[in-house]
Amino acid sequence: MTPTGIPAQTSPSSWLAAFPIQPATEAVEALRQGWMELAQRPRPDFNPKTKEDALTKRLKVYVENHVARQRGLLGMWAAEDIIGDVNPVTGAMIEERRTDIVYGWNDTAQGMKLVFEFKRLGRQKKHRDHYLQDQGLGRFVTGIYSRRQAVAAMVGVLLDPESEVVPSIRMALEQEALATALRLRKTATGLAYARPSITFAHADFDTEHERDATLAPSHGTIHVSHFFFSFGYPTTTLKPKKSAPATKA
Repeated sequence: MTPTGIPAQTSPSSWLAAFPIQPATEAVEALRQGWMELAQRPRPDFNPKTKEDALTKRLKVYVENHVARQRGLLGMWAAEDIIGDVNPVTGAMIEERRTDIVYGWNDTAQGMKLVFEFKRLGRQKKHRDHYLQDQGLGRFVTGIYSRRQAVAAMVGVLLDPESEVVPSIRMALEQEALATALRLRKTATGLAYARPSITFAHADFDTEHERDATLAPSHGTIHVSHFFFSFGYPTTTLKPKKSAPATKA
């Protein structure tokens, strides 16, 4: 056990050997390519001020219609995919959530539903909290996102320079209270995250989380890779300073 009482990660080789990493990597790279192409210049309906759900819907459709075809991906893409539970007696919805983007793939031996949860991220603490807590990363821990899946992805859409946003997220994960709330499983070296990622070359870091048995895959934890997407031009949440009024002569 680590000093915070959170178990350290076991060797990743066992669950990774059973995970279809090649199609997952292809999906990640298709999504990255689609983002870079759409975000390379300001567009009226795809820019830093566009709402999160609008960004993800447009990105999913663009990737599905263009990038996935170019790359020969055979899996299924969905945006705003409805998940939840239904009362089998009354037929009522017990819980309902919508995932931002999901890529589904299977063959005769393996299958996956790789969920990408997007969050717009500026330098502010409220943005960081939104990314890390119940409405963000927490959805893969105590929420119902990615039930019984081994891998998921958090994607931060950067509204400020990376250096002003991402290091603070990594620092926050080292805080004991947050690590406990997120049921973080420490790395073998005692860190709250693995950097570089052990799953995807372009992920900034990975986190591993304990889950309840009804939500977890057979090995008991979910592995979340964290990506940070930038626009292809400078962006900032800082408001321009008002110029001082001209003084009378």
